[in-house]
Amino acid sequence: MSDSPRKLKRVLIPVVGFVVLLLVAGVVTTIVHGRGVGLAVAELGDGTAVTPSGVERVSITTAEVSGLDRVTVHVDGQPVEARRADGRMTLTGVKLAEGRHTLSVRAANPLPWMPDVEVQREFTVDATPPALKVDVAEAESPRGPVTVKGSADGADEVLVGDQRVPVRDGKFEASLASAATSVRVEASDAAGNAQRQDVAVKVTHPGMRGVHMSAAAWATASLRDPVLAMAREGRIDTVQLDIKDESGEIGYDSQVPLARQIGATRNYYDARAAVQELHGLGLRVVGRLVAFRDPVLGKASWDSGARDRVAQNTAGAPWSAHYGEYAFTNFANPDVRAYNIAIAEEAASLGFDDILYDYVRRPDGPIGQMVFPGLTTSPEQSIVDFLKDNRAAVRPLGAYLGASVFGIAAHSPVDVAQDIPAISAHVDYVAPMVYPSHWGPGEYGVDNPNAQPYEIVRASVADFVRLTGDSGATVIPWLQAFSLGHAYGPAEVQAQVRATAEAGAPSFLLWNAACAYGSAGLEPA
Repeated sequence: MSDSPRKLKRVLIPVVGFVVLLLVAGVVTTIVHGRGVGLAVAELGDGTAVTPSGVERVSITTAEVSGLDRVTVHVDGQPVEARRADGRMTLTGVKLAEGRHTLSVRAANPLPWMPDVEVQREFTVDATPPALKVDVAEAESPRGPVTVKGSADGADEVLVGDQRVPVRDGKFEASLASAATSVRVEASDAAGNAQRQDVAVKVTHPGMRGVHMSAAAWATASLRDPVLAMAREGRIDTVQLDIKDESGEIGYDSQVPLARQIGATRNYYDARAAVQELHGLGLRVVGRLVAFRDPVLGKASWDSGARDRVAQNTAGAPWSAHYGEYAFTNFANPDVRAYNIAIAEEAASLGFDDILYDYVRRPDGPIGQMVFPGLTTSPEQSIVDFLKDNRAAVRPLGAYLGASVFGIAAHSPVDVAQDIPAISAHVDYVAPMVYPSHWGPGEYGVDNPNAQPYEIVRASVADFVRLTGDSGATVIPWLQAFSLGHAYGPAEVQAQVRATAEAGAPSFLLWNAACAYGSAGLEPA
Protein backbone atom coordinates (compact mmCIF):
# COMPACT_ATOMS: atom_id res chain seq x y z
CA MET A 1 0.00 0.00 0.00
CA SER A 2 1.45 3.37 -1.00
CA ASP A 3 2.09 5.75 1.83
CA SER A 4 4.20 8.79 2.67
CA PRO A 5 6.97 8.82 5.29
CA ARG A 6 5.04 11.16 7.55
CA LYS A 7 2.52 8.38 8.19
CA LEU A 8 5.14 6.03 9.69
CA LYS A 9 4.46 6.59 13.36
CA ARG A 10 6.26 3.81 15.18
CA VAL A 11 9.07 1.42 14.35
CA LEU A 12 10.63 -0.66 17.11
CA ILE A 13 14.35 -1.25 16.65
CA PRO A 14 17.09 -2.77 18.78
CA VAL A 15 19.37 -0.54 20.81
CA VAL A 16 22.18 -1.35 18.43
CA GLY A 17 20.96 -0.90 14.89
CA PHE A 18 19.63 1.56 12.40
CA VAL A 19 16.56 2.17 10.18
CA VAL A 20 16.55 2.79 6.43
CA LEU A 21 13.39 4.05 4.66
CA LEU A 22 13.21 3.26 0.96
CA LEU A 23 10.61 4.90 -1.31
CA VAL A 24 10.37 2.89 -4.52
CA ALA A 25 7.48 3.31 -6.97
CA GLY A 26 5.44 5.05 -4.29
CA VAL A 27 5.80 2.22 -1.74
CA VAL A 28 7.43 2.79 1.58
CA THR A 29 9.57 -0.12 2.72
CA THR A 30 11.08 -0.12 6.16
CA ILE A 31 14.27 -2.09 6.68
CA VAL A 32 15.36 -2.61 10.27
CA HIS A 33 18.92 -3.75 10.75
CA GLY A 34 20.65 -5.25 13.71
CA ARG A 35 24.07 -6.78 13.56
CA GLY A 36 23.88 -9.87 11.40
CA VAL A 37 20.17 -9.60 10.62
CA GLY A 38 17.96 -7.52 8.32
CA LEU A 39 14.14 -7.45 8.20
CA ALA A 40 11.90 -5.66 5.68
CA VAL A 41 8.09 -5.25 5.58
CA ALA A 42 6.64 -3.78 2.39
CA GLU A 43 3.16 -2.64 1.34
CA LEU A 44 2.07 -1.62 4.83
CA GLY A 45 2.82 1.80 6.24
CA ASP A 46 2.29 2.42 9.92
CA GLY A 47 -1.08 4.01 10.64
CA THR A 48 -2.49 3.37 7.18
CA ALA A 49 -5.79 1.83 6.11
CA VAL A 50 -5.91 -1.17 3.83
CA THR A 51 -8.53 -3.43 2.30
CA PRO A 52 -8.68 -7.10 3.29
CA SER A 53 -6.92 -7.95 0.03
CA GLY A 54 -4.33 -5.30 0.82
CA VAL A 55 -3.36 -7.29 3.91
CA GLU A 56 -2.53 -10.20 1.64
CA ARG A 57 -0.07 -8.06 -0.31
CA VAL A 58 2.14 -7.44 2.73
CA SER A 59 5.60 -8.80 1.90
CA ILE A 60 8.18 -9.77 4.55
CA THR A 61 11.79 -10.37 3.55
CA THR A 62 15.05 -10.86 5.39
CA ALA A 63 18.59 -9.92 4.56
CA GLU A 64 22.19 -10.85 5.45
CA VAL A 65 22.63 -14.07 7.41
CA SER A 66 19.10 -14.36 8.73
CA GLY A 67 16.44 -16.47 7.01
CA LEU A 68 12.67 -16.83 6.88
CA ASP A 69 12.84 -19.78 9.22
CA ARG A 70 13.90 -17.36 11.94
CA VAL A 71 10.88 -15.03 11.39
CA THR A 72 7.64 -15.14 13.40
CA VAL A 73 4.52 -13.11 12.66
CA HIS A 74 1.84 -11.99 15.11
CA VAL A 75 -1.36 -10.04 14.52
CA ASP A 76 -2.94 -8.45 17.57
CA GLY A 77 -0.59 -10.52 19.73
CA GLN A 78 -1.66 -13.84 18.24
CA PRO A 79 0.67 -15.94 16.05
CA VAL A 80 -0.40 -16.30 12.41
CA GLU A 81 0.76 -18.60 9.67
CA ALA A 82 2.42 -16.67 6.87
CA ARG A 83 3.00 -18.22 3.46
CA ARG A 84 6.67 -18.71 2.51
CA ALA A 85 7.58 -18.64 -1.17
CA ASP A 86 10.11 -17.02 -3.50
CA GLY A 87 12.26 -15.77 -0.63
CA ARG A 88 9.52 -13.85 1.11
CA MET A 89 6.58 -14.26 3.42
CA THR A 90 3.05 -13.04 2.76
CA LEU A 91 -0.10 -12.91 4.86
CA THR A 92 -2.14 -14.80 2.27
CA GLY A 93 -5.06 -16.49 3.96
CA VAL A 94 -5.02 -14.25 7.02
CA LYS A 95 -8.57 -12.95 7.40
CA LEU A 96 -9.02 -9.86 9.55
CA ALA A 97 -12.17 -8.08 10.61
CA GLU A 98 -12.65 -4.40 9.90
CA GLY A 99 -11.02 -2.17 12.49
CA ARG A 100 -7.60 -1.46 14.01
CA HIS A 101 -4.91 -4.15 14.13
CA THR A 102 -1.25 -4.51 15.04
CA LEU A 103 1.23 -6.53 13.01
CA SER A 104 4.47 -7.65 14.68
CA VAL A 105 7.25 -9.32 12.74
CA ARG A 106 10.24 -10.64 14.70
CA ALA A 107 13.46 -12.02 13.27
CA ALA A 108 15.62 -14.07 15.66
CA ASN A 109 19.22 -12.89 15.62
CA PRO A 110 21.65 -15.73 14.84
CA LEU A 111 24.18 -14.08 17.15
CA PRO A 112 23.07 -15.13 20.63
CA TRP A 113 24.51 -12.08 22.36
CA MET A 114 22.56 -9.69 20.06
CA PRO A 115 18.86 -8.87 20.46
CA ASP A 116 16.25 -10.00 17.97
CA VAL A 117 14.94 -7.51 15.40
CA GLU A 118 11.25 -6.54 15.41
CA VAL A 119 9.10 -4.44 13.07
CA GLN A 120 5.66 -3.40 14.20
CA ARG A 121 2.81 -1.83 12.25
CA GLU A 122 -0.46 -0.42 13.45
CA PHE A 123 -3.04 -0.34 10.67
CA THR A 124 -6.76 -0.35 9.99
CA VAL A 125 -8.64 -2.85 7.83
CA ASP A 126 -11.35 -1.10 5.84
CA ALA A 127 -13.62 -3.19 3.61
CA THR A 128 -16.36 -0.60 3.11
CA PRO A 129 -16.35 1.25 -0.22
CA PRO A 130 -17.49 4.88 -0.42
CA ALA A 131 -21.21 5.50 -0.84
CA LEU A 132 -21.38 6.83 -4.39
CA LYS A 133 -24.47 8.56 -5.76
CA VAL A 134 -24.56 10.42 -9.08
CA ASP A 135 -27.30 13.03 -8.98
CA VAL A 136 -26.73 14.70 -12.36
CA ALA A 137 -25.07 13.58 -15.59
CA GLU A 138 -26.46 15.93 -18.18
CA ALA A 139 -25.19 17.71 -21.29
CA GLU A 140 -26.34 21.02 -22.67
CA SER A 141 -26.43 19.47 -26.16
CA PRO A 142 -25.02 16.39 -27.89
CA ARG A 143 -21.79 18.34 -28.33
CA GLY A 144 -21.42 18.99 -24.59
CA PRO A 145 -20.34 20.17 -22.16
CA VAL A 146 -21.46 17.60 -19.59
CA THR A 147 -22.07 18.38 -15.93
CA VAL A 148 -21.67 15.50 -13.49
CA LYS A 149 -22.61 16.01 -9.84
CA GLY A 150 -23.10 13.73 -6.90
CA SER A 151 -22.05 12.60 -3.46
CA ALA A 152 -19.29 10.21 -2.42
CA ASP A 153 -19.38 9.79 1.35
CA GLY A 154 -16.18 8.19 2.60
CA ALA A 155 -14.23 8.88 -0.60
CA ASP A 156 -10.84 10.55 -0.79
CA GLU A 157 -11.04 11.10 -4.54
CA VAL A 158 -13.43 10.70 -7.46
CA LEU A 159 -12.66 9.97 -11.11
CA VAL A 160 -15.20 11.21 -13.65
CA GLY A 161 -14.12 9.66 -16.91
CA ASP A 162 -10.38 10.23 -16.76
CA GLN A 163 -10.71 13.49 -14.81
CA ARG A 164 -9.66 13.50 -11.15
CA VAL A 165 -12.21 15.48 -9.12
CA PRO A 166 -11.85 16.74 -5.54
CA VAL A 167 -14.36 15.70 -2.88
CA ARG A 168 -15.52 18.46 -0.56
CA ASP A 169 -17.89 17.70 2.30
CA GLY A 170 -18.79 14.45 0.58
CA LYS A 171 -19.80 16.21 -2.67
CA PHE A 172 -18.19 16.37 -6.09
CA GLU A 173 -18.82 18.14 -9.39
CA ALA A 174 -17.11 17.87 -12.77
CA SER A 175 -17.49 19.38 -16.23
CA LEU A 176 -16.52 17.33 -19.28
CA ALA A 177 -15.98 18.93 -22.68
CA SER A 178 -17.70 16.28 -24.81
CA ALA A 179 -20.92 14.32 -24.37
CA ALA A 180 -20.52 10.57 -24.62
CA THR A 181 -23.59 8.39 -24.18
CA SER A 182 -22.34 7.35 -20.74
CA VAL A 183 -19.59 8.26 -18.29
CA ARG A 184 -17.84 6.15 -15.67
CA VAL A 185 -17.70 7.60 -12.17
CA GLU A 186 -15.43 5.97 -9.59
CA ALA A 187 -15.04 6.92 -5.95
CA SER A 188 -12.15 5.49 -3.90
CA ASP A 189 -10.88 5.82 -0.36
CA ALA A 190 -7.41 5.75 1.18
CA ALA A 191 -7.62 2.00 1.78
CA GLY A 192 -8.20 1.33 -1.90
CA ASN A 193 -11.91 0.50 -1.71
CA ALA A 194 -13.73 1.71 -4.80
CA GLN A 195 -17.29 2.12 -5.95
CA ARG A 196 -17.96 2.74 -9.64
CA GLN A 197 -20.98 3.43 -11.82
CA ASP A 198 -21.47 3.75 -15.56
CA VAL A 199 -24.01 6.56 -15.81
CA ALA A 200 -26.03 7.43 -18.91
CA VAL A 201 -25.53 11.05 -19.95
CA LYS A 202 -28.85 12.78 -20.37
CA VAL A 203 -29.30 15.22 -23.25
CA THR A 204 -32.65 16.98 -23.13
CA HIS A 205 -34.11 17.77 -26.52
CA PRO A 206 -34.90 21.49 -26.91
CA GLY A 207 -38.34 20.75 -28.40
CA MET A 208 -39.80 21.57 -31.78
CA ARG A 209 -42.84 22.46 -33.89
CA GLY A 210 -42.14 20.82 -37.22
CA VAL A 211 -43.53 19.47 -40.47
CA HIS A 212 -42.55 16.51 -42.63
CA MET A 213 -41.01 17.12 -46.04
CA SER A 214 -40.01 14.35 -48.42
CA ALA A 215 -36.88 14.75 -50.53
CA ALA A 216 -38.96 15.20 -53.69
CA ALA A 217 -41.19 17.77 -51.96
CA TRP A 218 -38.19 19.80 -50.88
CA ALA A 219 -37.10 19.88 -54.52
CA THR A 220 -40.53 21.25 -55.52
CA ALA A 221 -40.85 25.00 -55.07
CA SER A 222 -44.66 24.91 -54.82
CA LEU A 223 -44.35 22.70 -51.73
CA ARG A 224 -41.13 24.06 -50.29
CA ASP A 225 -41.97 27.76 -50.41
CA PRO A 226 -45.14 27.53 -48.25
CA VAL A 227 -43.16 25.69 -45.58
CA LEU A 228 -40.47 28.36 -45.62
CA ALA A 229 -43.22 30.98 -45.31
CA MET A 230 -44.58 29.14 -42.23
CA ALA A 231 -41.10 29.29 -40.77
CA ARG A 232 -40.70 33.02 -41.42
CA GLU A 233 -44.06 33.64 -39.76
CA GLY A 234 -43.02 31.72 -36.66
CA ARG A 235 -45.59 28.96 -37.15
CA ILE A 236 -42.92 26.25 -37.19
CA ASP A 237 -39.33 26.12 -35.97
CA THR A 238 -38.31 22.79 -37.50
CA VAL A 239 -38.32 21.09 -40.89
CA GLN A 240 -38.16 17.31 -41.03
CA LEU A 241 -36.38 16.42 -44.27
CA ASP A 242 -36.20 12.85 -45.51
CA ILE A 243 -32.75 11.28 -45.70
CA LYS A 244 -33.75 7.72 -46.75
CA ASP A 245 -37.46 7.08 -47.25
CA GLU A 246 -39.77 4.07 -47.59
CA SER A 247 -38.65 3.50 -51.17
CA GLY A 248 -35.08 2.92 -49.99
CA GLU A 249 -33.89 5.98 -51.87
CA ILE A 250 -31.50 8.47 -50.27
CA GLY A 251 -32.59 11.95 -51.30
CA TYR A 252 -29.11 13.37 -51.84
CA ASP A 253 -25.84 12.19 -53.35
CA SER A 254 -24.74 10.05 -50.44
CA GLN A 255 -21.12 8.94 -50.30
CA VAL A 256 -21.84 5.82 -48.24
CA PRO A 257 -20.17 3.05 -50.30
CA LEU A 258 -22.98 0.49 -50.08
CA ALA A 259 -25.57 3.14 -51.00
CA ARG A 260 -23.65 3.94 -54.16
CA GLN A 261 -23.05 0.26 -54.92
CA ILE A 262 -26.76 -0.62 -54.83
CA GLY A 263 -27.91 2.56 -56.60
CA ALA A 264 -29.79 4.07 -53.64
CA THR A 265 -28.60 7.67 -54.06
CA ARG A 266 -30.63 10.41 -55.73
CA ASN A 267 -30.10 14.11 -56.33
CA TYR A 268 -33.35 15.66 -55.15
CA TYR A 269 -31.46 18.14 -52.99
CA ASP A 270 -27.98 19.14 -51.87
CA ALA A 271 -27.98 18.06 -48.24
CA ARG A 272 -25.33 20.44 -46.97
CA ALA A 273 -26.85 23.41 -48.83
CA ALA A 274 -30.39 22.61 -47.63
CA VAL A 275 -29.27 22.33 -44.01
CA GLN A 276 -27.34 25.58 -44.22
CA GLU A 277 -30.35 27.38 -45.74
CA LEU A 278 -32.65 26.18 -42.99
CA HIS A 279 -30.13 26.97 -40.28
CA GLY A 280 -29.83 30.42 -41.78
CA LEU A 281 -33.53 30.89 -41.06
CA GLY A 282 -33.00 29.81 -37.46
CA LEU A 283 -34.67 26.44 -38.00
CA ARG A 284 -33.80 23.01 -36.72
CA VAL A 285 -33.38 20.28 -39.35
CA VAL A 286 -34.49 16.75 -38.54
CA GLY A 287 -33.33 14.00 -40.87
CA ARG A 288 -35.89 11.19 -41.18
CA LEU A 289 -34.17 7.89 -41.82
CA VAL A 290 -36.36 4.91 -42.71
CA ALA A 291 -34.41 1.97 -41.35
CA PHE A 292 -35.66 -1.50 -42.18
CA ARG A 293 -38.31 -0.91 -44.83
CA ASP A 294 -35.83 -0.68 -47.69
CA PRO A 295 -36.73 -2.38 -51.00
CA VAL A 296 -33.61 -1.01 -52.72
CA LEU A 297 -31.25 -2.70 -50.27
CA GLY A 298 -33.56 -5.72 -50.04
CA LYS A 299 -33.66 -6.48 -53.76
CA ALA A 300 -29.96 -5.75 -54.31
CA SER A 301 -29.06 -8.05 -51.43
CA TRP A 302 -31.32 -10.86 -52.58
CA ASP A 303 -30.09 -10.67 -56.19
CA SER A 304 -26.45 -10.66 -55.09
CA GLY A 305 -26.86 -13.70 -52.86
CA ALA A 306 -26.71 -11.79 -49.55
CA ARG A 307 -30.13 -13.13 -48.66
CA ASP A 308 -29.62 -13.00 -44.89
CA ARG A 309 -30.03 -9.24 -45.22
CA VAL A 310 -33.72 -9.74 -46.05
CA ALA A 311 -36.60 -10.56 -43.70
CA GLN A 312 -38.00 -13.93 -44.79
CA ASN A 313 -40.98 -16.17 -44.35
CA THR A 314 -40.74 -19.72 -43.08
CA ALA A 315 -40.43 -21.02 -46.67
CA GLY A 316 -37.24 -19.00 -47.11
CA ALA A 317 -38.74 -16.44 -49.48
CA PRO A 318 -38.63 -12.66 -48.89
CA TRP A 319 -41.31 -11.45 -46.50
CA SER A 320 -43.78 -9.35 -48.44
CA ALA A 321 -47.32 -9.18 -47.03
CA HIS A 322 -48.79 -5.80 -47.99
CA TYR A 323 -45.39 -4.11 -48.34
CA GLY A 324 -44.23 -5.76 -51.55
CA GLU A 325 -41.42 -8.18 -52.26
CA TYR A 326 -37.99 -7.44 -50.73
CA ALA A 327 -39.54 -4.49 -48.87
CA PHE A 328 -38.33 -5.38 -45.39
CA THR A 329 -34.68 -5.89 -44.62
CA ASN A 330 -33.48 -7.96 -41.68
CA PHE A 331 -32.97 -5.78 -38.61
CA ALA A 332 -30.75 -8.48 -37.06
CA ASN A 333 -28.26 -8.52 -39.93
CA PRO A 334 -24.98 -6.68 -39.15
CA ASP A 335 -24.63 -5.39 -42.73
CA VAL A 336 -28.11 -3.88 -42.67
CA ARG A 337 -27.48 -2.27 -39.31
CA ALA A 338 -24.07 -0.91 -40.36
CA TYR A 339 -25.57 0.53 -43.56
CA ASN A 340 -28.17 2.54 -41.67
CA ILE A 341 -25.67 3.70 -39.06
CA ALA A 342 -23.29 4.86 -41.81
CA ILE A 343 -26.09 6.94 -43.37
CA ALA A 344 -26.96 8.38 -39.96
CA GLU A 345 -23.33 9.33 -39.33
CA GLU A 346 -23.03 10.96 -42.73
CA ALA A 347 -26.21 12.99 -42.20
CA ALA A 348 -25.05 14.13 -38.77
CA SER A 349 -21.71 15.20 -40.23
CA LEU A 350 -23.59 17.19 -42.90
CA GLY A 351 -25.26 19.23 -40.16
CA PHE A 352 -28.63 17.57 -39.52
CA ASP A 353 -29.60 18.42 -35.94
CA ASP A 354 -31.53 15.19 -35.35
CA ILE A 355 -31.54 11.70 -36.78
CA LEU A 356 -35.12 10.45 -36.51
CA TYR A 357 -35.53 6.78 -37.35
CA ASP A 358 -38.74 5.45 -38.88
CA TYR A 359 -39.64 1.80 -39.52
CA VAL A 360 -37.22 0.94 -36.75
CA ARG A 361 -39.15 -2.26 -36.13
CA ARG A 362 -40.01 -5.66 -37.50
CA PRO A 363 -42.81 -6.02 -40.08
CA ASP A 364 -46.26 -6.15 -38.56
CA GLY A 365 -47.89 -9.53 -38.85
CA PRO A 366 -47.66 -12.98 -37.24
CA ILE A 367 -44.15 -13.36 -35.84
CA GLY A 368 -44.39 -17.14 -36.19
CA GLN A 369 -44.45 -16.76 -39.97
CA MET A 370 -41.27 -14.65 -40.08
CA VAL A 371 -37.60 -15.57 -40.07
CA PHE A 372 -34.77 -13.14 -39.29
CA PRO A 373 -31.48 -14.93 -40.01
CA GLY A 374 -28.88 -14.36 -37.31
CA LEU A 375 -31.32 -13.17 -34.65
CA THR A 376 -29.96 -14.34 -31.28
CA THR A 377 -32.19 -12.36 -28.94
CA SER A 378 -35.78 -11.14 -28.92
CA PRO A 379 -36.82 -8.80 -31.75
CA GLU A 380 -37.55 -6.12 -29.13
CA GLN A 381 -34.04 -6.31 -27.66
CA SER A 382 -32.45 -6.33 -31.10
CA ILE A 383 -34.20 -3.06 -31.99
CA VAL A 384 -33.11 -1.52 -28.68
CA ASP A 385 -29.49 -2.57 -29.28
CA PHE A 386 -29.60 -1.04 -32.77
CA LEU A 387 -30.75 2.31 -31.39
CA LYS A 388 -28.16 2.15 -28.61
CA ASP A 389 -25.41 1.71 -31.22
CA ASN A 390 -26.81 4.63 -33.20
CA ARG A 391 -26.78 7.06 -30.32
CA ALA A 392 -23.16 6.18 -29.62
CA ALA A 393 -22.42 6.89 -33.30
CA VAL A 394 -24.24 10.20 -33.84
CA ARG A 395 -23.87 11.92 -30.48
CA PRO A 396 -20.15 12.67 -30.98
CA LEU A 397 -21.19 14.32 -34.25
CA GLY A 398 -23.58 16.64 -32.42
CA ALA A 399 -26.91 15.06 -33.40
CA TYR A 400 -29.89 14.08 -31.28
CA LEU A 401 -31.43 10.63 -31.86
CA GLY A 402 -35.15 9.95 -32.08
CA ALA A 403 -37.30 6.91 -32.86
CA SER A 404 -40.72 7.02 -34.54
CA VAL A 405 -42.92 4.32 -33.02
CA PHE A 406 -46.41 2.91 -33.46
CA GLY A 407 -49.08 4.37 -31.22
CA ILE A 408 -50.18 0.87 -30.25
CA ALA A 409 -46.63 0.04 -29.08
CA ALA A 410 -47.50 1.71 -25.78
CA HIS A 411 -49.63 -1.29 -24.83
CA SER A 412 -48.67 -3.90 -27.47
CA PRO A 413 -44.86 -3.81 -27.71
CA VAL A 414 -44.41 -7.23 -29.31
CA ASP A 415 -46.70 -6.44 -32.27
CA VAL A 416 -43.86 -4.64 -34.05
CA ALA A 417 -40.94 -5.16 -31.63
CA GLN A 418 -41.06 -1.69 -30.08
CA ASP A 419 -40.60 -1.84 -26.30
CA ILE A 420 -41.13 1.80 -25.36
CA PRO A 421 -39.50 1.88 -21.88
CA ALA A 422 -36.47 -0.01 -23.21
CA ILE A 423 -36.19 2.15 -26.32
CA SER A 424 -36.54 5.38 -24.35
CA ALA A 425 -33.39 4.55 -22.36
CA HIS A 426 -31.30 4.77 -25.54
CA VAL A 427 -32.78 7.65 -27.54
CA ASP A 428 -33.16 11.36 -26.90
CA TYR A 429 -36.82 11.34 -27.86
CA VAL A 430 -39.63 8.99 -28.80
CA ALA A 431 -41.96 10.10 -31.61
CA PRO A 432 -45.22 8.10 -31.36
CA MET A 433 -47.45 8.15 -34.44
CA VAL A 434 -50.76 8.88 -32.75
CA TYR A 435 -52.79 9.75 -35.86
CA PRO A 436 -56.48 9.59 -34.87
CA SER A 437 -57.37 7.81 -38.13
CA HIS A 438 -55.13 4.90 -37.17
CA TRP A 439 -56.98 3.97 -33.97
CA GLY A 440 -59.90 1.57 -33.78
CA PRO A 441 -63.21 2.34 -32.06
CA GLY A 442 -62.99 2.13 -28.27
CA GLU A 443 -59.18 2.55 -27.99
CA TYR A 444 -58.40 4.38 -24.76
CA GLY A 445 -62.15 4.52 -24.18
CA VAL A 446 -62.71 6.82 -27.18
CA ASP A 447 -65.74 5.78 -29.24
CA ASN A 448 -64.69 7.26 -32.59
CA PRO A 449 -61.03 8.33 -32.46
CA ASN A 450 -60.92 9.77 -35.97
CA ALA A 451 -63.77 12.16 -35.13
CA GLN A 452 -62.40 12.86 -31.65
CA PRO A 453 -58.77 13.95 -32.22
CA TYR A 454 -58.39 15.75 -28.90
CA GLU A 455 -59.53 12.82 -26.78
CA ILE A 456 -57.51 10.09 -28.49
CA VAL A 457 -54.31 12.12 -28.78
CA ARG A 458 -54.41 13.30 -25.18
CA ALA A 459 -54.92 9.78 -23.86
CA SER A 460 -52.31 8.10 -26.04
CA VAL A 461 -49.63 10.76 -25.59
CA ALA A 462 -50.14 10.70 -21.82
CA ASP A 463 -49.47 6.95 -21.97
CA PHE A 464 -46.13 7.55 -23.73
CA VAL A 465 -45.18 10.25 -21.23
CA ARG A 466 -45.83 7.74 -18.46
CA LEU A 467 -43.86 4.96 -20.15
CA THR A 468 -40.78 7.05 -20.83
CA GLY A 469 -40.78 8.11 -17.18
CA ASP A 470 -37.35 9.02 -15.86
CA SER A 471 -35.48 7.68 -18.90
CA GLY A 472 -34.43 11.16 -20.02
CA ALA A 473 -36.20 10.77 -23.35
CA THR A 474 -38.67 13.42 -24.48
CA VAL A 475 -41.98 12.56 -26.16
CA ILE A 476 -42.52 14.38 -29.47
CA PRO A 477 -45.58 12.92 -31.20
CA TRP A 478 -46.45 12.79 -34.88
CA LEU A 479 -49.83 14.47 -35.42
CA GLN A 480 -52.27 14.09 -38.28
CA ALA A 481 -52.42 16.87 -40.89
CA PHE A 482 -54.29 14.88 -43.54
CA SER A 483 -57.81 13.58 -44.11
CA LEU A 484 -58.53 9.85 -44.00
CA GLY A 485 -62.14 8.88 -43.39
CA HIS A 486 -62.81 12.23 -41.73
CA ALA A 487 -62.12 15.75 -42.98
CA TYR A 488 -59.18 17.37 -41.18
CA GLY A 489 -58.66 21.12 -41.15
CA PRO A 490 -57.30 23.73 -38.73
CA ALA A 491 -59.71 22.79 -35.92
CA GLU A 492 -58.69 19.13 -35.93
CA VAL A 493 -54.98 19.92 -36.12
CA GLN A 494 -55.21 22.47 -33.33
CA ALA A 495 -57.16 20.01 -31.18
CA GLN A 496 -54.25 17.57 -31.42
CA VAL A 497 -51.67 20.28 -30.68
CA ARG A 498 -53.58 21.32 -27.58
CA ALA A 499 -54.06 17.71 -26.48
CA THR A 500 -50.40 16.78 -26.68
CA ALA A 501 -49.37 19.87 -24.73
CA GLU A 502 -51.89 19.10 -22.00
CA ALA A 503 -50.60 15.52 -21.86
CA GLY A 504 -47.13 16.79 -20.99
CA ALA A 505 -45.47 16.84 -24.42
CA PRO A 506 -45.60 20.34 -25.92
CA SER A 507 -43.52 19.51 -29.01
CA PHE A 508 -44.93 17.94 -32.18
CA LEU A 509 -44.32 17.01 -35.80
CA LEU A 510 -47.07 17.22 -38.43
CA TRP A 511 -47.40 14.50 -41.05
CA ASN A 512 -48.92 14.97 -44.46
CA ALA A 513 -47.66 12.55 -47.11
CA ALA A 514 -48.35 15.18 -49.80
CA CYS A 515 -46.32 17.73 -47.78
CA ALA A 516 -49.11 20.31 -48.12
CA TYR A 517 -49.82 22.16 -44.87
CA GLY A 518 -52.09 24.98 -45.93
CA SER A 519 -54.92 23.61 -43.81
CA ALA A 520 -52.86 23.02 -40.69
CA GLY A 521 -53.88 26.33 -39.18
CA LEU A 522 -50.80 26.64 -36.95
CA GLU A 523 -50.62 29.86 -35.02
CA PRO A 524 -47.31 31.69 -34.55
CA ALA A 525 -45.58 30.44 -31.42
